[in-house]
Amino acid sequence: MGARDRLPIGALAWSLFEGARNPFVVLVTIYVFMPYFSSVVVGDPVRGQQAVATYGQWSGLIVALSAPFLGAAVDRIGRRKPMLLLVTGLMVPLIWSLWWTRADHRGLSVGAVIVIAAAINILFAYSEVLHNSMLVGAAGVRRAHSASGLALALGNLISVSVLVFVLWAFVLPAAIPGFVPHHPLFGLDPRQHEPSRIVAPIAAVILALGALPLFFLTPDAPSTGLPLGQALAEGARSMRTMLSHLKGRRDATVFLLSRMLYIDAMTGVLLFSGVYAAGVMHWAVLQLLAYGVLLSVLAVAGGFLGGVMDHRLGPKRAVQIEIGITAIGLLALIGIAPDRIFYLWHVAQARPVWNGPMFRTAPELVYLALAAGLSIFITASYASSRTLLTRLTPPEETGTFFGLYALSGTATLWIGSALVLLATRLTHTQQAGFLALAVLMTLGFIGLLFVRGGGRTITATLQPEEIEAAASTWTSPVPSTRP
Repeated sequence: MGARDRLPIGALAWSLFEGARNPFVVLVTIYVFMPYFSSVVVGDPVRGQQAVATYGQWSGLIVALSAPFLGAAVDRIGRRKPMLLLVTGLMVPLIWSLWWTRADHRGLSVGAVIVIAAAINILFAYSEVLHNSMLVGAAGVRRAHSASGLALALGNLISVSVLVFVLWAFVLPAAIPGFVPHHPLFGLDPRQHEPSRIVAPIAAVILALGALPLFFLTPDAPSTGLPLGQALAEGARSMRTMLSHLKGRRDATVFLLSRMLYIDAMTGVLLFSGVYAAGVMHWAVLQLLAYGVLLSVLAVAGGFLGGVMDHRLGPKRAVQIEIGITAIGLLALIGIAPDRIFYLWHVAQARPVWNGPMFRTAPELVYLALAAGLSIFITASYASSRTLLTRLTPPEETGTFFGLYALSGTATLWIGSALVLLATRLTHTQQAGFLALAVLMTLGFIGLLFVRGGGRTITATLQPEEIEAAASTWTSPVPSTRP
């Protein structure tokens, strides 16, 4: 890499901020804290899944109604750092406070955890809007794609590293002998579920430390002096103008509507995967940490797989295959239980098929294999979906449609959680919640059948750095769990 291609220090700090934000999603939302909250604190996995879906539904709805306006207004406001500092300064203590979620209910109540988690999710979305809008200023248009890729790589690297550290330092000492400390570090007590609770302070510290370089080193836009209310009003007018571009673009419009459905379902699968595994498979923190490490590593392969399928099959066909395999895999996953494989094949519960420290039974191994496949193909669908949009829009309008692409992802953030909540509440089973996501995914697949184009022939393209620049002022439709 030549000197002209090296990222400036401000861009490196920008990338580190996203890398430091991702452990909250992986440690708290997906694999460790929320499974502990749903299964142990709530005490009933079904009601626990309902609780998690409740905060996801309401926070997603608030984000859908507010974040797009913030995204449209940030360029008119000018300076991002003061607002981003406020958002980050609120997130850090809120994340840390989850440490006081005790199984004996002497700390935070279930209702308090739901409110705090919802507030963190809303602030997290706002931080994405503000952080993304600083990309071009930090790295420049030509290097924007490099900074974006580095940010995603750092997010995965830091998250996997912290998962492994928590496994080694706090969980394995209480489970198996070997190359681990004799006791959990810092005197954490497994009987008080402190190894599951400690991930919240860890995520808060990583976020605080990773954010500092951005505020000192990353350049900010000059202030325009425009009041926030006026900036939001002008942003709303800009969104109306953007939506007017849908007229006469039938295939791009149908694709965006279909994507709203299947991406929301896939995001729901990722966000509820730890809660579901804890409740249905009865996995404790040891298994969930190992589960998180495996899926996080394998998800990286999904990005490469999506690119290969786009090239060989065309992005539309690639997305259809990725959705189809994910939906079928999800239906198969629902049929796994500690004593059952694929609905009908009953096995002797707890009969080991190997002598390893975890995942010793046939249902556990099958479940793990299916979940790994889902992680790969869901990530591939994120990559292929972006490529498909470039094939359905003319080059002169691709920037506008990437704004709509991000807007469409934000507008339906609450639907997956709402369906999981409704299905779980009506049937009193966690499996029904995942079945609702499979139905939502299938509806998105059907919508793609009415999209023309998106084959192997390239009719409209932008360079990667132009795509990143076009999308940089909008909140990301893909969660930070992506590789």
